Amino acid sequence: MFDALKHFDVSHQILMGYMDYFYRFKLITKRARIRFEQRDWHGTQADARSRISLYRDDVDDTTRAVAEILAGTPTPPDFWRKVKDAFAEEIYHFNTRNIAETFYNSVYRHFHQVGADRDLMFVSRTGSYREFQGLTHISIDYNLGDLPLPEVLRDLLDRFPFDAEWDDRERDIQLVAERFSAHLAACGGRGPHDRLEILSSLFYRNKSAYIVGRLLKNDRTYPFILPLLHPNGRGILIDALLLESDQVSSIFSYHRSYFLADITVPSDMVDFLHTFLPTKALSELYNAIGFEKHGKTVFYRELRRHFRQTQIVPQNSFSGARPQVQGEEPGAEEENFSTAPGIAGMVMYVFTMPTLNMVFKIIRDKFAPPKQVTAEIVKEKYDLVKHHDRVGRMADSYLFEKLALPRDRFAPECLAELLATAPSKVELTTDSVLLSHVYVEKKMTPLNLYLETAPEELAQKALRDYGRAIKQLAAANIFPGDLLLKNFGVTRVNRVVFYDYDEIELVTDCNFRHIPEPRTYEEEMASKPWYHVGPKDIFPEEFPGFLMRAGPNLTYLRQVHGEIFDANFWNDIKQRLLAGEIMDVFPYRTGQRFLQLPPLI
Repeated sequence: MFDALKHFDVSHQILMGYMDYFYRFKLITKRARIRFEQRDWHGTQADARSRISLYRDDVDDTTRAVAEILAGTPTPPDFWRKVKDAFAEEIYHFNTRNIAETFYNSVYRHFHQVGADRDLMFVSRTGSYREFQGLTHISIDYNLGDLPLPEVLRDLLDRFPFDAEWDDRERDIQLVAERFSAHLAACGGRGPHDRLEILSSLFYRNKSAYIVGRLLKNDRTYPFILPLLHPNGRGILIDALLLESDQVSSIFSYHRSYFLADITVPSDMVDFLHTFLPTKALSELYNAIGFEKHGKTVFYRELRRHFRQTQIVPQNSFSGARPQVQGEEPGAEEENFSTAPGIAGMVMYVFTMPTLNMVFKIIRDKFAPPKQVTAEIVKEKYDLVKHHDRVGRMADSYLFEKLALPRDRFAPECLAELLATAPSKVELTTDSVLLSHVYVEKKMTPLNLYLETAPEELAQKALRDYGRAIKQLAAANIFPGDLLLKNFGVTRVNRVVFYDYDEIELVTDCNFRHIPEPRTYEEEMASKPWYHVGPKDIFPEEFPGFLMRAGPNLTYLRQVHGEIFDANFWNDIKQRLLAGEIMDVFPYRTGQRFLQLPPLI
């Protein structure tokens, strides 16, 4: 080994690590079709979990290999600048260059954990990543014109052959054609320039596969999503046709597990999805297709852009106009970090910016009674959620370690609270606030605050969805532990999502019990339970007493979801889970389904 070329050896080692990662990423996704054909739902979930761990494992292996190369070698900034330049040269013609750059950053961060140096890391984009658009065709395109829709659909399904029988393909084609035809009529009828573009990669998650595409009509873009099922005892069937953005928004949401999809050009696919999901951040779409670490990179760039587009709120009064900060865009709104609305959590301190659609959660150094968890347990719970099937009811989060945020972007009260509640995780420099361990999640309206101001119709809708959320979490083997309304949030599309994980347990680990009948008057009047209560014992009959005050909301919740207050409900779910059942939880409404096969939960 020549010392003068050691930077090239390091670059090559990182490149080999990335190529191994991407090969194994694609290998896992290619198995998804076989799992679907064979109804191997446990295998599908295991693959989804292993793919999440894959990135971290390959980065760790690569880091160890780089450390061996660098043993005893000084590595000043100029050395890493050469490494980055050599790596950039090697990946310049990669159609996954953006993913490779994120992999490089992850390895580099093991050697320099503080800050993001644009000279030594790929902090900003090195291009549009659209250089390969069109060179690798990612979609199957149809100029609809006067083509009979059944004929188009038959050709489309022929492009996705399965080694399994269909339940009734012609029936499904007619159902889709009828709904699609009605949609076209509602949009002004068939037009000569109507175009249907379908991604050539199927999207797999849990027990479903999705044909994903878009309809281009009258200068508008609509989603075109065909969910496929393979029920026990039946062949493959099309369950629905989804044609509106709000119908499919939840499918690609941050509160669902990542898709398994065979992807050649990730940036091209994200651009495609964004055309009919314009309210989704690009970072969220990278998450949805399985590139969570690059989604985190893109989010960091979105955050930096948000800083440029907003002004710093002056902390001291002064006369005259406030000077514009370097890099700040003219006409930007003023805002800083401040405490997030809602009841303060005993485990997490949460802060945000008024117009930023994300919140930052940092674990407090000490927890007030009666909390008995530790910081390590909280981290384990978040890791469990990351790898678990979130069934559309648990918020995904980015974990940042050594995240540097601009110090002048913090309101004094927010910074004081951070220093008071989590001093071991906060370090101040002249310009930055360094946070050693912080989770970043999508911002939601806490359910308790939502119910305080919502009209009765919307409040009841939220309560119905709250009950459904609890039931669907149970179906995924998650008991939230703390069912308080403040631990659930309402999303932009009025969906109720759980986001407080410090007390979650697996349903199969819990012991759900009925409260025993008192045997004597003294037992009935006792201030404490007269019966033994184990650490995993849960009494659903007690839930109403601490969920909310007696009143119309609680009465309504009892009417529509009263079974969640009954130990029999939980024990039935537990027994089905212990028997190995994976229950159906659909990411679209029952009314959108063709055959109305009943969900199991």
